[in-house]
Amino acid sequence: MRRPFRAPVPLKEGPRINREIRGVPQVQLIDDEGKNLGVISFFDALSMAEEAGMDLVEIAPQSEPPVCKILDFGRFKYQSQKKAAETRKNQKVVEIKEIKLRPNIDDHDYDVKMRQSRSFFEEGDKVKITLRFRGREMAHQDLGYQLLERVRHDLGDMAKVESEPRFEGKQMIMILTPR
Repeated sequence: MRRPFRAPVPLKEGPRINREIRGVPQVQLIDDEGKNLGVISFFDALSMAEEAGMDLVEIAPQSEPPVCKILDFGRFKYQSQKKAAETRKNQKVVEIKEIKLRPNIDDHDYDVKMRQSRSFFEEGDKVKITLRFRGREMAHQDLGYQLLERVRHDLGDMAKVESEPRFEGKQMIMILTPR
């Protein structure tokens, strides 16, 4: 493939192998069984890897001298990809779920919202409580603080407050995280 004029050479990802290891007269060598063979000249290490039918892979380039290991690079790459896929599979993405309230919410509606937020906490998600004010309700912001304190008290056994209630325009916001 032709590169544009004066384009930088693409950098290779991953460890350097075989002849890509340059400017190093000696290496700390580990053989294919995991035995430390000590400090050996680079060319001797490369010939030992070729005799074994394997690759010389630079494991720790920052150490002095660099640590190289004799192993099958294709197999090494495959195993590292499998390990990365396994960690991606096991990680949980924390989502922020939003519960919208009004200052004069009825008790039953409030209970439904609390059940919903409890189910979100059981799934491991954060919950953003949004309390929206309209018209003359803005004059009674203390009712909003009382409602959010009630939410904090009712969900106190399952959640802790990540961000205290604060005003943003015509709404009050509080973020809760599962314990």
